[in-house]
Amino acid sequence: MNRAAANPSTVFFFDVDNTLVDNDRVADDLKRHLVIKVGETSAERYWEIFEQLRSELGYADYLGALQRYRIERPRDPKLLAVSHFMINYPFANRLFPESLDAVEHARRLGQPVILSDGDVVFQPRKVDRSGLYEIFQGHVLIYIHKELELDDAEAKYPANHYVMVDDKVRILTAIKKHWGVRVTTVFPRQGHYALDAAQVAQYPKPDITLERIGELQNYSLEQILAAAGK
Repeated sequence: MNRAAANPSTVFFFDVDNTLVDNDRVADDLKRHLVIKVGETSAERYWEIFEQLRSELGYADYLGALQRYRIERPRDPKLLAVSHFMINYPFANRLFPESLDAVEHARRLGQPVILSDGDVVFQPRKVDRSGLYEIFQGHVLIYIHKELELDDAEAKYPANHYVMVDDKVRILTAIKKHWGVRVTTVFPRQGHYALDAAQVAQYPKPDITLERIGELQNYSLEQILAAAGK
């Protein structure tokens, strides 16, 4: 994990799941693989454990759920195949179209940085296997709950203005409350959270809404800064 080499006036923070990587398709692939390897009943039990763990932790922990699943079935050799599938999943194939173009556009305007949350093994693996670690030149922050670690993120990447690109309006609202007009919240409507109209309606409208991540390229730095409400 690297700190920025300089202090740019604007830092662009990018979420990973359903912002740069189509995580819904990853989950669908895993669901199909589980049914093939362990059968429908066992697959359903895995997802029950997965949801229990997500409610406890506040983030998706695929490997943690697999560990708990293994406790219930300690002699099942098929679990090793499921683990192999997860660890070696080709995440680069699940990058959203023009997601890398959006990152390069942000690089021309400021400093792009991944700001994600998740477990300490699978999430970094996803960032690496997708090619994002290299694309972001090692500028990667992964917290348990990123919206609670903004002071640390700011200390590592100080800037006059921040841009947060995230598919969850709940996260964008918390970050806007913390940084106010110092942050522009960008909401790509991708993935099941972003397309849940009832959930989105519970929070204030983000500063910029995109139908897809590639649309970020249509915005100049002046437009992005102005959208923050300064």
